[in-house]
Amino acid sequence: MNNLSYPILSTIIFLPVLGALILTLISRKQEELTKWVALIFAVSTFILSLPLFINFNKTTYKMQFVESHNWIPAWNIKYYLGVDGISVLLVLLTTISSILCILISWNSIKIKVKEFYIAILLTCGAIAGVFSSLDFFLFYIFWEAMLIPMYLIIGVWGGPNRIYATIKFILFTLVGSVLMLVGIIFLYFYAGRTFDILELTAKTYPYKMQLWLFWAFFAAFAVKVPMFPVHTWLPDAHTEAPTAGSVILAAILIKMGAYGFLRFSIPLFPEATKAMVPAMLTLSVIAIIYAGLVCLVQKDLKRLIAYSSVSHMGFITLGIFALNSQGIEGGILQMINHGVVTGALFMCVGIIYDRTHTRQIADYGGLATHMPTYAAFFMVFTLAAVGLPGTNGFIGEFLTLLGGFTANKLAGVLAATGVIIGAGYMLWLYQKVFFMQVNKKVIGLPDMDLREMVALTPLIIFVLWIGVYPVQFLDFMHPSVQHLLDRVNLAGGTQGINIAKAFLEVIR
Repeated sequence: MNNLSYPILSTIIFLPVLGALILTLISRKQEELTKWVALIFAVSTFILSLPLFINFNKTTYKMQFVESHNWIPAWNIKYYLGVDGISVLLVLLTTISSILCILISWNSIKIKVKEFYIAILLTCGAIAGVFSSLDFFLFYIFWEAMLIPMYLIIGVWGGPNRIYATIKFILFTLVGSVLMLVGIIFLYFYAGRTFDILELTAKTYPYKMQLWLFWAFFAAFAVKVPMFPVHTWLPDAHTEAPTAGSVILAAILIKMGAYGFLRFSIPLFPEATKAMVPAMLTLSVIAIIYAGLVCLVQKDLKRLIAYSSVSHMGFITLGIFALNSQGIEGGILQMINHGVVTGALFMCVGIIYDRTHTRQIADYGGLATHMPTYAAFFMVFTLAAVGLPGTNGFIGEFLTLLGGFTANKLAGVLAATGVIIGAGYMLWLYQKVFFMQVNKKVIGLPDMDLREMVALTPLIIFVLWIGVYPVQFLDFMHPSVQHLLDRVNLAGGTQGINIAKAFLEVIR
């Protein structure tokens, strides 16, 4: 079923790279041509990626669409790609996001246009590589390669404090990545000089070693999510990034951290994972409640949505570390939902910012009167963000809360308060921006144009599609999630060990 006439995963990764190389040959003065070439490559990548969704075998946990070639035989490094039920939807989300980033930036990027679209294509290609790699060496190359164009997107095309936000982003992610690299190298030598991820996850490691390595990998993945308390780089990066940069951050980049927990931390270190469950659930609940409360006092549109992103990612890690099928499947589905809804909200903020050049909530009011189409789009995504039944946000949050409650009743109850807080700040935001007294600054603003509606309409389709018929997406995950849980359940160790005891085990 997976025998296609072309290497689909390599195409998804390197077709955007080819597009970026072609853009380097186009004159800087030909900005319209640059945009169309970038869009053509993004759309082509998405179309060529559709067989992932259509031909995926939902009855097996094994890797599909596998590509394996010897790369550096002396170090036993392979060019090894494949996807399963955990990663396939994330790859598709990446190809969709690249199209949206290009469309939403069409008129807003005024300087270094060619370089901007090159950076967008390279970033999306590298992130697709992260979700597809089955060799640790290859994975780490894509993991780090993504940082360079993302650094430029924020640092060159960002807001007034872009340099501060960029340096903070790089420092946070670099420290975590270095620690993960140490863990990868250790595994390479310990397991008989192999970077093969599937081979490494099939082995069993001593408990104390698992604890050490769990924290080494945790440093990289927790920063990317980002989990509390290493979340502070994200609001700054979101606030200063251009709209497309915020969409990439929200839709796909921070999913790399949650994906890392699922692909590496849990299957490689199952005993350590079980020991760390109380700590992970605690950090997740803190992120949900703390970031939600911070949203209530925000005055900047973009910063409010940035902190809401931290809160919603807390639901994802809650589901993942519940270590049950409802929680993990809910977490994976919520990764997709968060990418759709939060990415759409950042696009909506970009649309109004292009017209008013202000993100202050106080500068708006009565916007529904002058931009009714925009108000309708924003309302759909607001309702999805608060988890209204019938939208994708509801089923994702419900499953993560169900999984969290099953794992720890207190964690589930406390996390549920985040739903109430989320409804509070999102509905308050909508009221302040679209209703109340009409602000003079919004009088005469043009409503959404065709390009903007085309960019947002696919996201509304996903909001309703997943909300009404989530089983079509959950079916992708069942075998892979069950296989992951079998790996954890076969491991020894005592679930519920406290974090202090775990640290003592490491020190000994």
